[in-house]
Amino acid sequence: MSQTQPAREFKEPTLADALVPLATLAALIAGALALFGLDALDGPIQVALVLCCAVAALIAMKNGHPFTSVQEAGKGAVASVTSAIFILFAVGALIGVWNLSGTIPTLVYYGIQALSPGWFYAATALICAVVALSIGSSWTTAATIGVGLVGIATLIGVSPAITAGAVISGAYLGDKTSPLSETTILTAQIVKVDVYEHIKRQIWTSVPAFVAAFVVFLVLGVTGPDTVTDAETTSDLDKLNQIFTITPWALLPVVLLAVLSIRKVPASLALLAATIFAGVLGAFLQPDVYADFVAGSGNVVVESLKAVWSAMATGFTIDSGIPDVDRLLSRGGMDSMLLTIWLIIGAVTFGAMLEEFGLINRLVDPMIAAATTTGRLYVTVFACGFGLNVVAGDQYIALVLPSRIFRAEFARRGLAPTNLSRLAADSGTVTSPLVPWNSCGAFMGATLGVSTLLYVPYAIFCYASPLLSVLYGVTGFKVEKIEPTELQETA
Repeated sequence: MSQTQPAREFKEPTLADALVPLATLAALIAGALALFGLDALDGPIQVALVLCCAVAALIAMKNGHPFTSVQEAGKGAVASVTSAIFILFAVGALIGVWNLSGTIPTLVYYGIQALSPGWFYAATALICAVVALSIGSSWTTAATIGVGLVGIATLIGVSPAITAGAVISGAYLGDKTSPLSETTILTAQIVKVDVYEHIKRQIWTSVPAFVAAFVVFLVLGVTGPDTVTDAETTSDLDKLNQIFTITPWALLPVVLLAVLSIRKVPASLALLAATIFAGVLGAFLQPDVYADFVAGSGNVVVESLKAVWSAMATGFTIDSGIPDVDRLLSRGGMDSMLLTIWLIIGAVTFGAMLEEFGLINRLVDPMIAAATTTGRLYVTVFACGFGLNVVAGDQYIALVLPSRIFRAEFARRGLAPTNLSRLAADSGTVTSPLVPWNSCGAFMGATLGVSTLLYVPYAIFCYASPLLSVLYGVTGFKVEKIEPTELQETA
């Protein structure tokens, strides 16, 4: 007769269990930065995250969890970022083909003539805000308009790092307040508030934060160092015009991508569609560029196919004789995203293990108990959201977990759920691009071609919005009250 196996008992994690992986992460990342500087993102930090996963796995096994559970946690983590991985591959392909087909050179050519260096940063933030608000995606905005604007910055002699900060500030304002944004919709759903009510409350922190960022960018533009001379800019424009056929027709892929995004076509499919369309269009607009890129084969159809395929795989390269133009255009390809994908997989796997084996709750529960006032509760939610962006490496984890964990506590204290939805978005979504190994920080750095560590000081909106949100909680300004109720924490 078979006997029923007794249920396996797991030990609850201790505070030391929860702190050891975080201390390991801090020590390894600090060591990577000290030894390798900005090059730490080219592999050393990825190795640090994998080692941290091993530490978290050992702690889980010490507490009685089998290694099969560790494997399942890892599988779930990778599955959770499958969509982001395909988006990254699509963005790499798009950048390579849009350079090859003349789309990005045309954006840069017209942009240089339209944007004055004195108000370039502020205009960048505003343009990206409008685009992101229209399509609901900070990633798509950065990967298209943002790439062009950073390219313009390089050619006119203004700071690419400040430009990247302006791109991100505008992109996250639009993403955070657009009814088309998946993070905006997700936050409202988890906290169980109407999405438009959620957006109304977001405005109270988002708009003042963006105004502050806009003013800072205006000041930086006006007081910045001297830009390149008109002669140098004219030389760069002439070279672009010599290499490519500069025409508004080359911007049709941008129009197609905007239409597909507004119609809520999945981001990876929309990006690939715009990539392939640009490749076909470019074969007619830029035949000489295509032939030079693949060294000519005598057959225009084969040349075009090989050029587009190669640009999607390994990016576009050119030797124009002008370093600024070469740096601008020699980019892209799916392979350029592999380091970023390695970084994201390591970070989200580590975060999934911390969540799955109770290490995050072991840290958060005492924080909730210690948050005896509304102001302290707001600070605790922010610390949880930003902390999860650091240790879990993914904005969705940093957004979803605080929204779930604190919903019952907000209801018990008579605080309207719209307070939590605004605070969770400010803490989880907005701070995600500030962390180099977070999926958003890694994406922005790889896409814009500016290291996360370089643009972080200038992502003004990403500081100002959460700061205002916490300040409102401390002062009681725009904190809405309801009748206290009891909710199940997992509801």
